[in-house]
Amino acid sequence: MAEQLKLEIVTPQREVVNEVVDMVVAPGVYGEFGVLVNHIPFLTSLRTGELYYKKGNDTAYIAIDGGFAEVQPDKVTILAEAAEKGLDIDLSIAMEAKARAEKRLAQLKDKIEYARVEAELKRALIYISVAKKTKGN
Repeated sequence: MAEQLKLEIVTPQREVVNEVVDMVVAPGVYGEFGVLVNHIPFLTSLRTGELYYKKGNDTAYIAIDGGFAEVQPDKVTILAEAAEKGLDIDLSIAMEAKARAEKRLAQLKDKIEYARVEAELKRALIYISVAKKTKGN
């Protein structure tokens, strides 16, 4: 059996993932990065995006909304502002959030508010993508 990594994903509200996995791919602020066992240690910020991990032949998807990743040779720790497993995402709620954000963006003139609503739209799109990949919609 190949060596594996411990993956922990934690938000301020709860522990989202605590598993032993084969590989992790996360959305770093400078681009996606992949981690296998015995990776060189590093610390990086995360952007809103999709994280996925492989365990055997299975792939699991997680929607991540910013945070930090600490990589050690045998462990990846994700401290995220928000994170949701693809299986736990309600696709209809994510689609409603997307529609609300698109409608608000079309009406806004204030640049600061526009940036905030644009971030809401990006989060909704990530949640939709993760849910569809997980649930096969």
